[in-house]
Amino acid sequence: MKSSRPDSSLTRRLFMKVMGGILLLINLPFNAWAFIADSFPVRSVENDTFQFDFKTGAVKKSDGNSVPYEFLIDGLVKEPVKLSYKDLTELPRVEQISDFHCVEGWSVQDVKWGGFRFEEILKLIRPEPEAQYAVFHSLGETRSKPGGQAHYIESFPISELLDSKRRIMLALEMNGQPLSHDHDLGYKGSKFITRVEFAKYERPGWWTLANPIYSIKAPVPQRRLRKK
Repeated sequence: MKSSRPDSSLTRRLFMKVMGGILLLINLPFNAWAFIADSFPVRSVENDTFQFDFKTGAVKKSDGNSVPYEFLIDGLVKEPVKLSYKDLTELPRVEQISDFHCVEGWSVQDVKWGGFRFEEILKLIRPEPEAQYAVFHSLGETRSKPGGQAHYIESFPISELLDSKRRIMLALEMNGQPLSHDHDLGYKGSKFITRVEFAKYERPGWWTLANPIYSIKAPVPQRRLRKK
């Protein structure tokens, strides 16, 4: 197996303006981290090899070719299902305002998200009885391949994805606009998801493989959560 330790420059990269919320390592005040976040360009662990056209639902590759975006649901299911971007936009829509908590310790408050709940996926497929986890696969290829993992993944217990108290969402919009290309991957927040794989066991995500100090669970400490 290849070493899962990334180069030193990769471990220093901040994941700015991303989806998801996560584990606290350092706890600087929000204003301090907001200033730091605004001072750095948006970066990603992915090779910048595609652009997504929200108007046409097409993935434009760096070689000039375009292919339709596909959202595959497979793994431990009776029959796999493929959805287009248009199909996703036609699922029952929900909105919510949630804080985003970054692994680096800073937060962005009151982000407005629009999208659909995970339960809508379950209405489209019949999972096998042993399916306990959902593994989310992102579209882009990563620069580093820890443990041979060449694209970004994250897994979650299906029970948590369906827990209404957690308000977990597959977001299509942020603050009233389609998710832009520069708002990229987060620790437990994948972007440009192209596959949801139903599985029996959880899998360590790309960020955990690359940085073993990060827990696969990634809880947000209660002291960082605001009561609303």
